[in-house]
Amino acid sequence: MASLKELKGRINSVKSTQKITKAKQMVAAAKLRKAQANAEAARPYASRLAGVMASIASKVTISESSPKLLAGTGKDQVHLLVVANSDKGLCGAFNSNIVKAALIEARSLEAAGKTVQFYLVGRKGRAVIRRAYPKAILASFDTTGSREPGYAEAEAIADELLALYDQGKFDVAHLFFATFKSALAQDPTRQQIIPVPAPKADMAAAGDAAVEYEPEEEAILAALLPRYLRTQLFGALLENQASEQGASMTAMDNATRNAGDLINKLTIQYNRSRQAAITTELIEIIAGAEAL
Repeated sequence: MASLKELKGRINSVKSTQKITKAKQMVAAAKLRKAQANAEAARPYASRLAGVMASIASKVTISESSPKLLAGTGKDQVHLLVVANSDKGLCGAFNSNIVKAALIEARSLEAAGKTVQFYLVGRKGRAVIRRAYPKAILASFDTTGSREPGYAEAEAIADELLALYDQGKFDVAHLFFATFKSALAQDPTRQQIIPVPAPKADMAAAGDAAVEYEPEEEAILAALLPRYLRTQLFGALLENQASEQGASMTAMDNATRNAGDLINKLTIQYNRSRQAAITTELIEIIAGAEAL
C-alpha cells in the first residue's frame, strides 16, 4: 500500500495535470468558434464554384485536347494519397482516424493492382504511414511555420501537386481530411482532387444558365480548374482546423473529468490510510499506557 506521502504527492500531481487539461480545453473552445466560422463561411463559395465549373464542363466534350486536370493522363495506375493532418497532438483520435482511412484506401488500391504513393501534410500521422509504406512517400509539406494554415498554404500545396502531376509522378490524387460536423463528430473524408471528377448532373443543372462564354469553355476551364483545386485544398485545411479544435476540446474535457475522478479516488484512499494510521497510533499509545 502506498504511503501517505506518496498518495499526497500523486493527488497534487493529478491536480496539476487537471489544471493544464482544463486550460487547454478553454483554449480549444475559444479557437473552435473562429475555426468553425471560417469553415462554414468557405463552404458556400466552394459549392458555388463547383456548380459553375460543372455547368461549364457539361458543355464540353472531354478529349485529348481538354485540360489535363479534367481529362486525366489516360491511365489509372499510380494513385497519390494526400493526407492532411495537424502539427499538434492532444486532440483525441482526430489524426489517427484520417491516417486509418488513408491506409485502408491504400491497401484497397494495392489489392486492385495499383501503385500507391503518399503526399503528407502536417507532422502528426507521418510516423505511422512511414512505418507502413517507408518507400512510398513522394513528398511532404511542412506547416509548422504557419500558426493557422490558410489559403497561402493551400496554394503552395496545389502548385506542388500540379507540378508533380505535370511530371507524370501520378495519375490520380485523393485528398484525406476531416469534415467538421460538431465538437463531438469529425468525419474522415476522402475526395478525389486530380483529375477533377466529372460533374454530377444535378450540380451542372444548379449552376446552369443562359450564358455565352468568351473565350470558349475549354479555355475558361483551363484557368478555372487550378483555382478549383486550390479552393478544395483550402476548404479541407479549414475543415481540419475546426475538426482539430473540436476534437481537442472534447479530449481535454474528458481528460479533465478523468483527472477529477482519479483525484476523488486518491483522496478517499488517502483519508482511509490516514485514519488507519491514526487508529494504529492510538492502539500503540494505549498499549504503552497499559504496560506502564
